[in-house]
Amino acid sequence: MNEALLRSLTPSVLGILVRRGADFAAAEDAVQDALVEAVRVWPADPPRDAKGWLVTVAWRRFLDATRAEAARRRREDLVDEEPVPGPAPAVDDTLQLYFLCAHPSLTASSAVALTLRAVGGLTTRQIAQAYLVPEATMAQRISRAKRTVSGVRFDQPGDVATVLRVLYLVFNEGYSGDVDLAAEAIRLTRQLAAAIDHPEVAGLLALMLLHHARRAARTASDGSLVPLAEQDRGRWDTESIAEGVEILQAALARDRLGEFQAQAAIAALHADAPTAEETDWVQIVEWYDELARLTDSPVVLLNRAVAVGEADGPRAGLAALVALDDSLPRHAAVAAYLHERDGDLATAARLYAEAAQKAPNLAERDHLTRQAARLNARRCR
Repeated sequence: MNEALLRSLTPSVLGILVRRGADFAAAEDAVQDALVEAVRVWPADPPRDAKGWLVTVAWRRFLDATRAEAARRRREDLVDEEPVPGPAPAVDDTLQLYFLCAHPSLTASSAVALTLRAVGGLTTRQIAQAYLVPEATMAQRISRAKRTVSGVRFDQPGDVATVLRVLYLVFNEGYSGDVDLAAEAIRLTRQLAAAIDHPEVAGLLALMLLHHARRAARTASDGSLVPLAEQDRGRWDTESIAEGVEILQAALARDRLGEFQAQAAIAALHADAPTAEETDWVQIVEWYDELARLTDSPVVLLNRAVAVGEADGPRAGLAALVALDDSLPRHAAVAAYLHERDGDLATAARLYAEAAQKAPNLAERDHLTRQAARLNARRCR
């Protein structure tokens, strides 16, 4: 396999797809899929026209993705802008597709990646960001998953835990503002909760409702992000909060704690505080300890460091941060916030600027850039 040849052909193949009408991000995704396929096929069956082969395969992948996206959007058109409280009145086949993609022949991580790509409508890049892995690695994982299920019968649906993980990641991508999938994820989770009596299903639904309740307050009129502490709590959806808390309390009463219930408990404590200053940070730290025990996730420990900084002071938060890998997404932003609270404005400004360069979306990048500029302006007074 001539990897140098593949690298040299990539820009021209990408350019051809864009000239044919593909948007740049979709073209990149399709070309990446074609490159993965080339790595698999060419050693045994090298093409006579390498560039032509890549263009053909990439264009087919682009068309397949476009059709899948169109189908997903048609399903989304059936959903109201805001999720309606109570059981879902109608059921389509989307949730069934989630279960079928979570096939027993796949590992949990591969099943999640495949479902997000094939049914959830996320790009390979978005999925890679969610998993904290390089885009090329995720493209190979999805390609392997497709090959694994290509010759199997889809008569053995996957497990609930995998489907919950997919729904959680779809909701998070929608909630970030990059793709509006949050309401669709809530709709499907309502369907799942109506069909399966499981405390973690209820926990995930509660978590989604509690986060979605704050959506209107998360951005200013100019589109800029508004941090949780600065949000107008009068704009929070109290009905969704009340529903989420009720669902969570019923789930916790069953004494079968899982990660989604623990996350929902943290969200409920934020929602319960009349003001940011009245947030029960001590109890939030305790819930993060439970969540860390359940997941062993470095992202959970990163968020815990923020909570420790609020409960015990910024230096305690910085001490909790020392043990974590500084390459973690948003590590620099957390460090910047804690250094600012500790009065070290120079370090905080530098870290905010560093975090802005690594931000996963434009809104977050602009917010972090403004934070750095604000602190630099204060230092110059």
